[in-house]
Amino acid sequence: MFLENASQKGWIEVICGSMFSGKTEELIRRLRRASFANQRVEIFKPHVDVRYSEEEVVSHDARAIPSTPVDSSHSILLLASGVDVVGIDEVQFFDPGIVEVCRQLADDGVRVIAAGLDMDYTGRPFGPMPDLMATAEYVTKVHAICVRCGNLAHHSHRLTTDERQVMLGAQEVYEPICRHCFAELRHREQECGHEEDAEGSSPVVRDGRAAPR
Repeated sequence: MFLENASQKGWIEVICGSMFSGKTEELIRRLRRASFANQRVEIFKPHVDVRYSEEEVVSHDARAIPSTPVDSSHSILLLASGVDVVGIDEVQFFDPGIVEVCRQLADDGVRVIAAGLDMDYTGRPFGPMPDLMATAEYVTKVHAICVRCGNLAHHSHRLTTDERQVMLGAQEVYEPICRHCFAELRHREQECGHEEDAEGSSPVVRDGRAAPR
């Protein structure tokens, strides 16, 4: 996306997709292009993201760029004065106020580039992403490769039984899979759940008589 010398000032770009789809790599690429164009760039990420570095945005292929960890979306407004471009990684982890923060920055003439997961591990929209994508001028959806069949992947399948929506991790916790493999896995999980429910509802037999559970 060649927008470094655009006559228009101020807009929002969203880069979204599953785990291992190259979101952060594309974010870093755009931010470096802006730096080469002698634009003032600031990069932010949520303070909870410490998987690879506490003070850098790092892609899964080890590309990195210095960043500022922040506790809330409002902190970005306080720290982004006088810049031309603001980059935000893992934007799905921010509070809902991030949408208004991005909108305000763009209204003030800042190019905002935000990258994040569009869906959580259950396949539901993740945090503020739907609203942010709706208000953005440019939305780029990138894809990983399904590790099970080789098709384009846009789901992040969790390999553990932890049900928290926010759970940091890499290859040891997540794998990218396509729509059809995801649907098959969900179907299997539902079948296992029904079988467990059926077993759990069976009466307990004591002395030849069924006792209530």
